[in-house]
Amino acid sequence: MTTDTTDVATPRDGAAPEPDDAAHAASPRALAWARRRRALADFGREFRTRRSGLVGLVVLLLIAVVALAAPLLVGSDSRSVTEAPGKSLESPSGEFPLGTDQFGRSLLALMVWGARVSLAVGLLAAVLTVAIGTLVGVTAGHFRGWYATVIMRVTDWFLVMPTLVLAIALATVLDRSIWTTILAIGVTTWPTTARLVRAQTLSVESRPYIERARALGGGHKHIMLRHVLPNVMPLVLAQTTLVISNAILTEATLAFLGLGDPIMVSWGGLLQDARDAGAVSSGDWWYLAPPGLAIALVALAFTLCGRAIESVLNPKLGDRR
Repeated sequence: MTTDTTDVATPRDGAAPEPDDAAHAASPRALAWARRRRALADFGREFRTRRSGLVGLVVLLLIAVVALAAPLLVGSDSRSVTEAPGKSLESPSGEFPLGTDQFGRSLLALMVWGARVSLAVGLLAAVLTVAIGTLVGVTAGHFRGWYATVIMRVTDWFLVMPTLVLAIALATVLDRSIWTTILAIGVTTWPTTARLVRAQTLSVESRPYIERARALGGGHKHIMLRHVLPNVMPLVLAQTTLVISNAILTEATLAFLGLGDPIMVSWGGLLQDARDAGAVSSGDWWYLAPPGLAIALVALAFTLCGRAIESVLNPKLGDRR
């Protein structure tokens, strides 16, 4: 008499493990990267539902492509004063769609070159601003005590001081260069980011897993880098996009006041040249309108992207489409 037995499926040698086995065998680092990929995919899917953010992103990508391709589109000689192809202050025509400047250079070509400087200054100044603000905010929220009191009083002092006045003072004292402009913007506009990041750090450090990390022997560096910083990065990302638009506006203001790099072509510098050439009194609108509209368009595009990112990362803000 034979007895039927049910075979138990066991993985053979060399066979691929079952999904459950693979999940158990995966390292914590692999699981963390898998969670990050899922979070990034979810973020992209939610961002695509924000129409205003998509419009801003498309505008920024188009301007960035044009700026990067400037040597191919308009050529390096289009900035030369001695080899200007047109006459001084020509109105828009088929040869010069945006007219010419006071030296006879094509304003369309100068606008393309100016996009490179304005975007570069905005991005680098925003990175410096956010880096300083994040460092100050995280450390002030983590250590507290006398350190937090002193550092936040310094932050409050920078916050109440007129940012533009401080930037003008730095740009006046230091050499006139693009790096001076970046430094002047970066070291004067970080307090807002610092206060936001500190508030988020205090919220994160009040959660139970931070207490468990301390109980398990986690030091200050471990807690700030492994627990606090990843949780404040979404706020930092949203704040960066908003800071970029302010940095571009501040750069344009400094250049308009004659405190920018005189050998670099930027949108703010074009406005300053138009003022010096008397374009306002003579009615040469084509010298004033394109740079001003370009600055407003880029600032608006960054703001739309920043608001969309902020609403995706923080749904409590409401639906902003």
